[in-house]
Amino acid sequence: MPSKDRWLRIIDRFMKAAGGIPREWTRTPARAAGLLWYWTDRRHRTVAHKNLSIAFGGTLDERARRRLCRESFQHLVQVFFELPYVYCLNASDAGRFITFQDMEHLYRAMEKKRGVLVLASHFGNWELMSIGFSLLQFPIHVIARPIENPLVDAFVTRLRSIGGTEVISKKGSFREVLRVLNRGRVVAILLDQNAAAHEGVFVPFFGKTACTHKAMAILALRTGAPVVPVYNFREPGGHYRMVFLPEIPLRVTGDMERDIRENTSLYNSTMEGYIRLYPEQWFWVHRRWKTQPGVSRARQKAEYGV
Repeated sequence: MPSKDRWLRIIDRFMKAAGGIPREWTRTPARAAGLLWYWTDRRHRTVAHKNLSIAFGGTLDERARRRLCRESFQHLVQVFFELPYVYCLNASDAGRFITFQDMEHLYRAMEKKRGVLVLASHFGNWELMSIGFSLLQFPIHVIARPIENPLVDAFVTRLRSIGGTEVISKKGSFREVLRVLNRGRVVAILLDQNAAAHEGVFVPFFGKTACTHKAMAILALRTGAPVVPVYNFREPGGHYRMVFLPEIPLRVTGDMERDIRENTSLYNSTMEGYIRLYPEQWFWVHRRWKTQPGVSRARQKAEYGV
């Protein structure tokens, strides 16, 4: 049985070989593979349809919702097919894959000398977003949950470290993030996934209560670090555009629980805004509304039909 290091060397050679294939050759296979995934994976198809029903309700008929669901599966497969190109990125060619827009919002926030919290999500190609920025601008820190499989975790950590990006493990990350912010650095947090009840706060997302991790609001309130939203989306030709939005003003009333709830609600509202612009490029296969107040885990699963 090959060791983990040997497997990583094999994966490294494969990714570099795959990265030499013209990227436009992957588009048709990605669309076909996305349809195959959609039709064969009942579990994730059910979850995605449920999420789309929650988010758009009666504004999308059944036919439109199914089409959007298929497009989201195709998008995610395309992101997977793009991993070899992301893995092989360097500063000289990253500009062919991603363009930055409205970066003055980030630089204005950095002038406050309190570090910056970047509000990010599983949208567009989120791996390309952090790596491309670190290669073309300056290295940033990202918070990530460790993956249970050691080999996959090692590979993903290596991928995310391209360009100097520093990965902070989500487990026990609070003190490390405080130290990074005190040095005036940038920390990106993906805030769009379901949180356990003890980790999150219940605030609206697409009009329905969603348990959202409260760490970003706590960090902003404790440090005064500005929160700058960012997202990236795939343009028709396959190029990505990374868009920085204006800093989200921090609401401070003196009531900590209320402040956490109101600021987290603002973060959700901001993410919802750009997801509505390009809904096919968000991660609909995740059970975003799973945790609900006063609802058992068994009923949570039943709500999604899985």
